[in-house]
Amino acid sequence: MTFLDYDGGDMSALDPAPELVRISDPACRPFAGLDWRERLERLREMIAGYGRVVVAYSGGVDSSVVLRVAHEQLGARALGVIGRSDSYAARELALALAQADEFGARVEVVTTGELADPAFAANTPDRCYHCKSELYRQLRLVAAREGATVVLDGTITEDLLDFRPGRRAASESNVFSPLAALGFGKADVRSVADHLLLPSGNKPASPCLASRIPYGTPVSAGALAMIEAAEAGLRDLGFAELRVRHHGDVALIELPIRELARVLDPWCRKRVASVVLSTGYRFVALDLEGFRSGSLNRGVAAAATHLAPGPPTN
Repeated sequence: MTFLDYDGGDMSALDPAPELVRISDPACRPFAGLDWRERLERLREMIAGYGRVVVAYSGGVDSSVVLRVAHEQLGARALGVIGRSDSYAARELALALAQADEFGARVEVVTTGELADPAFAANTPDRCYHCKSELYRQLRLVAAREGATVVLDGTITEDLLDFRPGRRAASESNVFSPLAALGFGKADVRSVADHLLLPSGNKPASPCLASRIPYGTPVSAGALAMIEAAEAGLRDLGFAELRVRHHGDVALIELPIRELARVLDPWCRKRVASVVLSTGYRFVALDLEGFRSGSLNRGVAAAATHLAPGPPTN
């Protein structure tokens, strides 16, 4: 069954991991007429119907809403699990742990070793499939230990608009996406996060560091460390939304268009260059097209139709 078939009835009738529909028109998303408050109540009802759950938790706003509601409804029977790897920035881990501690949720950190997997390190377009496969393998082990009835993630409707190989791994591991099932879009999720006073409510998206490396360029611990350090340095300069794309010894910086004039100010330009060069890059470049989530996915979706649909991961 698809999520579009769900009519708000008996939650136990839901397949734990139904096939997600591909949504190209937001008006066609499940329960298109509901506002965020109504979606939140349905989410509460859905999660309350589970005995124990494990939530794939990253600290991003989507998975934060799922964990927050799961904790609200199930208490200690809800467990958030973070996959810690070289691709997950230390700053993101600290923020995720602090937020969960603030609202009292149980959280466990598991170490994932995707860099040891040649299929991941080769950085082909299905890189995320291999990463998520390892993460969900770890989550299944935790779920079995906990006696959890389901593993939940934070997929939303916009995540069904484009190519995302990690969705295939979720389907294979019976991971259920309650937000997508109930038609949550990003605006709904941010409204719920604000309502629940989640610190991540206005936090810019921060996908894994490997998403900054062009497909075909091997992923290495050294490259990931350079990206993490460069982005941390730029945030310290006051840039909240950014990407540092790793092109060998060239760091290509993406910033929102509104920030381009600021970064070209002579004083700021020198500071930006100094910060980025100090992390090991030899050259610093500015992308004049500005910040685009998924910019390295250009042309990949059409060429990778054998991969499961989903969102850009870069």
